[in-house]
Amino acid sequence: MALGVSGVVGDGRAVSITERSWFRHIGTLFVTEFTNLQWSTGITAGNQKLLGCVSRTRGSNFRGSGPPNYGAGPWPRDRCETESNLTEGNSPITTTTPPLNGTTDDRSVPEDLTSPLPHGRISPISSIPFFVVHLLPFLAIFTGVTWTAVILCFVTYWGRMFFITAGYHRYFSHRTYRTGRVFQFILAFGGTSAAQKGPLWWAGHHRIHHRYTDTEIDPHTPRKGFWWSHVGWILSRDTKDQPENTMKDFARFPEIRFISRFDWIAPWSLAIACFLIGGLPGLLIGFFLSTVLLWHSTFMINSLAHVYGRRRFRTNDTSRNNALLAILAMGEGWHNNHHRQASVCRQGLKWYEIDVTWYILAGLEKLHIIWDVRRPRPEDAA
Repeated sequence: MALGVSGVVGDGRAVSITERSWFRHIGTLFVTEFTNLQWSTGITAGNQKLLGCVSRTRGSNFRGSGPPNYGAGPWPRDRCETESNLTEGNSPITTTTPPLNGTTDDRSVPEDLTSPLPHGRISPISSIPFFVVHLLPFLAIFTGVTWTAVILCFVTYWGRMFFITAGYHRYFSHRTYRTGRVFQFILAFGGTSAAQKGPLWWAGHHRIHHRYTDTEIDPHTPRKGFWWSHVGWILSRDTKDQPENTMKDFARFPEIRFISRFDWIAPWSLAIACFLIGGLPGLLIGFFLSTVLLWHSTFMINSLAHVYGRRRFRTNDTSRNNALLAILAMGEGWHNNHHRQASVCRQGLKWYEIDVTWYILAGLEKLHIIWDVRRPRPEDAA
């Protein structure tokens, strides 16, 4: 069944993607983008200033369309400041968000979605560890693969995926529920075990992404190419630091600042544990292979979920719902649903839209580990 998605690959050739053939195009896309990638150590980002998170008023219930009831909670009770524009050089850059509605939208992918990077921004030196991690699982050819290693791979993949989706994304980025400082720290520590940097870095960039989705200011905008939106932005010197003033609400906690600064503690601890439990196969398969799989399942939400899938809602971006990604990323693949209502906890709005992260969080709510969970508007979840 054709999705009506088209684009232009790095050498200028037009492509048309169908639901049956998109796997074949992924490989071609990666090879083309990597071949055309310009490697450089230069920094091209403009002078940017970001203030706080979206302001909300306390004291009222929240069901997707209104402000949340903050009450007591680990984050500050005062309002977060926001700035309505950024600056690049001496020129202001303003963005607008058109009103949302429930109509379907067949908007195609931007023409330059699959074009090569216009300017080299990738640091080859800092990218070496990333590529080494991808190569290490191949050493299992010599060590062999054990059932213990396979079980470790399964457990560490899904366990860390939950910390990314429930912690980094739905809690630290969007504050879709409240919890105490102990579980907040568990979410932060578990998230760092995924080797995707600390919660302040991850959530800070994600907040910028939602405020300036698919614009030049979006850290992983698809308009700079598929490879850039998938992983290039992470390897760039432009995004190596935590965004300024985007995480005031959580940066006030010393334990969150600590784990964000020392984000290597959890992944190294997990790697050692996998080695002690499963030997070299446990390390290579249980940790390194599961880390690679985890990385790309997460990264595909930024890249493929803006290219392949269906658009239930008209949003001011190219977000799409993708059932396969929803399975791999525990519900994050319902990306168009998410961009419709980014501040709600549940992303699989229909009964048939599998959202494992939501099921677990709903259980934690019943156990009173989390509370004040923000739910979608009734008309969207019907």
